[in-house]
Amino acid sequence: MSTIPRIAIQSVGTGLIMMAFFTMMWTGIAYGSMGSNGLIVLMLFSLIALTLVFNAIKYFREAKRFPKSQSEADKAEEKRPEKWFGIIFGAEGLLIFVGINIVINIGYADLTIPVIALVVGLHFYPLARVFRRTIDYYLATWTTIIAIIGIGLLLNKSYSAATVDSFVGVGTAIATSCYGVYMIYAGKRLIKKTDSASSL
Repeated sequence: MSTIPRIAIQSVGTGLIMMAFFTMMWTGIAYGSMGSNGLIVLMLFSLIALTLVFNAIKYFREAKRFPKSQSEADKAEEKRPEKWFGIIFGAEGLLIFVGINIVINIGYADLTIPVIALVVGLHFYPLARVFRRTIDYYLATWTTIIAIIGIGLLLNKSYSAATVDSFVGVGTAIATSCYGVYMIYAGKRLIKKTDSASSL
């Protein structure tokens, strides 16, 4: 019998739904700044988001064949990362709020989107440590660099705010899309490993 609890598989599905949402959010930001020129970008990332949602549904269905029960040790092990995830997520929201207000009050409202992306990128670093996932470091670095480039371009007045917002939106959507693809792969690997162990 499988030792992987149902919640582990459901978590993959939940993560995919979140990545699909954030992918479309950042795509919407890019498309809103690009207008009709961003139609291909909108279609591409919409297709990716739909793929993530489709796989999320598959994982929710797949989870039904896994046991609900968890050992007390497993429950205790889960509580720590869940607690820190809540803290990090809350801190991210607070920093985004503070960051937006700062740039608006100092007269740099055009920096709003890059600043949000910067906070998003930075929040992946503590998540990498909490969940012990190397990919979070890559996503954190990628998104942070995209945000810093965007901030630099605006401060130097190299490009318009719309162009920079498009750049940051697409760059961050790439990060969330990659995270979703990773989750699909990780979920399949988890199920395959569990099924192989159960057949022994």
